[in-house]
Amino acid sequence: MAVGMSGLLVLTIGLAMAAPSSAAIYKVGDASGWTILGNINYTDWTAKKTFHVGDIIEFTYPQGIHNVLEVTKADYDSCTNSTPIATHTSGDDKIAIKRPGHRFFICGVPGHCAAGQKVNIRVPKPRSSDAPSKAPAPAPTRSAAATPSGSSEPSAASPPAASSTDSTPDAPTTTAPAPNANGAGVRGGYRAVVATALAAVASMAMLQ
Repeated sequence: MAVGMSGLLVLTIGLAMAAPSSAAIYKVGDASGWTILGNINYTDWTAKKTFHVGDIIEFTYPQGIHNVLEVTKADYDSCTNSTPIATHTSGDDKIAIKRPGHRFFICGVPGHCAAGQKVNIRVPKPRSSDAPSKAPAPAPTRSAAATPSGSSEPSAASPPAASSTDSTPDAPTTTAPAPNANGAGVRGGYRAVVATALAAVASMAMLQ
């Protein structure tokens, strides 16, 4: 088991070392480096690059001859070296890009910035189209007779059905003829009674 685990550890380390790094290292000025010689246009140099968060910007120069000052945009535009954000003097300065936006660098040696030894590193923000889109969930639908959430009362639109366990028999009903508007039903019944009485009288007379 120990041999198997050690072999797996070696394989994992090997794969990690073989995997390419997503961060890129950009040497400012390429082969010329950070200098005032050769009329290097650092604006053209940045225009040909696409920087991302995590990339490394490397300034190489003879130590003591130049330096690297990170400054504000106003100081970059005016080549002011009196209030730098950060100062680098190693001759091989590696600066990590940790956020999108602009970062401004100049050489603080008098006259060097005015001679063109300045660079504006622009890191664009991620585009909104690069972010995964999430479709909105459809709104839940409710029927007209649905009961509000948390309520046990039946909806007014749907009255409760009669109980199927009601064993009370229905009461007998009789339907009398409804009289019309002029009372014809009452007069018809009265005439029937009179006719019946007259027929009875006539029968009695014949029997005598």
